[in-house]
Amino acid sequence: MNPLKRLEQFGQSFWIDSISRELIASGQLARLIAEDGLKGLTSNPAIFEQAIAQGREYAAAVRQALKEGDPPPEELYEALAIADIRDAADVLHPVFEATGGRDGYVSLEVSPRLAHDTRATVEEARRLWRRVDRPNLMLKVPATPAGLPAIETLIAESINVNVTLLFSRAVYEKVAQAYMAGLEKRLAAGLSLDSIASVASFFVSRIDTAVDGLLDERLEAGVSGAERARLEGLRGRVAIANAKLAYQSYKALIASERWRRLAARGARTQRLLWGSTSTKNPAYRDVVYVEELIGPDTVNTMPPATIDAFRDHGRPRASLEEGVEEARRVLERLAEAGIALEEVTDRLLDDGVRRFAEAYDRLLAAVARARHAA
Repeated sequence: MNPLKRLEQFGQSFWIDSISRELIASGQLARLIAEDGLKGLTSNPAIFEQAIAQGREYAAAVRQALKEGDPPPEELYEALAIADIRDAADVLHPVFEATGGRDGYVSLEVSPRLAHDTRATVEEARRLWRRVDRPNLMLKVPATPAGLPAIETLIAESINVNVTLLFSRAVYEKVAQAYMAGLEKRLAAGLSLDSIASVASFFVSRIDTAVDGLLDERLEAGVSGAERARLEGLRGRVAIANAKLAYQSYKALIASERWRRLAARGARTQRLLWGSTSTKNPAYRDVVYVEELIGPDTVNTMPPATIDAFRDHGRPRASLEEGVEEARRVLERLAEAGIALEEVTDRLLDDGVRRFAEAYDRLLAAVARARHAA
């Protein structure tokens, strides 16, 4: 059986971390749904930058937009992106219907320039929600300190949220609390809970990239044989351990009395979504961040190359709750080595916001070039 389709047997949905007009218009997105069991799609400024900069299929849309007016790059980008998001949402709508609104979502990023401004994030999310006008839309909001109250407000207003750039288990727990607080506001107002969806996008491979670099610095500085073996034994293991413990936090949250009260009124769990699941280090198995994080009530969003690799040689199993105590020991050994994981994850969040903002700037430059060429 197709390894991608087998993920569903373990309670996991797989989404694609990619969007382009070609993906939709060529029928590839529909084929991924029909043949591989794809259940959702995520996008970000870097993905749109690549699609618009390299995709000739946008030229006609740019020319048409310029016939109708003289929009600046920001407005032109938004018109192109929203057209793609709507079309992808329509292709995925049968999945949304078949799963009762559990899957079938398409995610659109709120401008990363607003990541540290709660009010502006909320206002922008409201505007995009109205403009896209699709029930299976999720708006991506980063898990910054300013993002947390925005998440609560948006959930209370029945706007689906994909919380992005999660690296820390402590921050994940704050995100889950914000989700529940938003649901509780709805409950207090006498509003329904059963139509609201959210995922918490917990990034994986970037953690190993950062931690491995710190481990290499210590190894290059010269350590004893026993210490060298301990440090080398941590390479490529921290990200998966961190994610497995985040899932244990998720299980504790949904077992709480606070969550049970919400679930009794129809609330849906905020699933953990594994992001950044492509393998950055060629020494590691190319599907390791898929194979080692398979479990119930989760999502794995994969770039196209990882989807192809997992279809070809993925080995699905119920892996997410294997080795939980060993995961704890891995993080304990990391701390003993003098590496504070919380400091690493804080830097990764800041770096993630910066990288998305830079990608957004490059995206607008690509749109300006396409506008000029038209």
